[in-house]
Amino acid sequence: MTAAALHDLSSLVVGDLVLQVEPSSDRKTIEIVVERDASLLLKAPPSATVERATQFVAAKRSWVYRKLAEKDALTGPAVVKQFVEGEGFAYLGRSYRLTLTTESEGPASVPVRLDRGRFHLSSAEAANGAAAMRRWYTDVGGQWLRRRMRPWVARMGEDEVRVEVRDLGYRWGSARPSSGPQRINVHWATLQLPPSLIDYVLMHELAHLHETNHTPEFWSTVARLMPGYETHKTTLAAIGKTIWLGTTSDAEILDKGRF
Repeated sequence: MTAAALHDLSSLVVGDLVLQVEPSSDRKTIEIVVERDASLLLKAPPSATVERATQFVAAKRSWVYRKLAEKDALTGPAVVKQFVEGEGFAYLGRSYRLTLTTESEGPASVPVRLDRGRFHLSSAEAANGAAAMRRWYTDVGGQWLRRRMRPWVARMGEDEVRVEVRDLGYRWGSARPSSGPQRINVHWATLQLPPSLIDYVLMHELAHLHETNHTPEFWSTVARLMPGYETHKTTLAAIGKTIWLGTTSDAEILDKGRF
């Protein structure tokens, strides 16, 4: 009787654990990822069977429960923003108040500006303020991010690594080795963090270009690049619950499954 292929499933249930099955890739090992919203992701090679994956998850059950407990301790209610005068938005670890402007006070083609210690948003864009702010973080913040990454790329011995700033849900970043130009993805919300924590995110993802999983070899690379990284890792986990992920209403919180 042919063993059932794991990747024929969209999710795998093992006891009280429900894990989303990531689409098949060229990876060699099985890995469980506990996302920032406490959802579970199962990564596995194309040859993985349901039986093998179930045994793996069962063996890792204590580890999963421990990680979920850590997430519960560090995860607070989703941060909600309103696009009104005086609302605060963070950039590179500092908070800036929002000012709504008229067309005569700034170029219509630039709906969001950071000028003289305040974010300026065109009042005509207030209804779409979340999208406008996300674009600003992606475009303007992304330029800063690419400059910031160059020293880390040099330390890794890479010739060039591209940075894509995207909405990654509850992940700070993602990366996988490639046979072509190397690339890492970084969440636009990362630009709200202090530079030292952004450095940790960049370094973490760059290390994934050499080791996909969180193996001892991976953490050894991280420690070599950033001695004392454990402090940044712990701080990032604690600060993460204070970062705005684009939510503007209670309805969006329910849609995203934060509770």
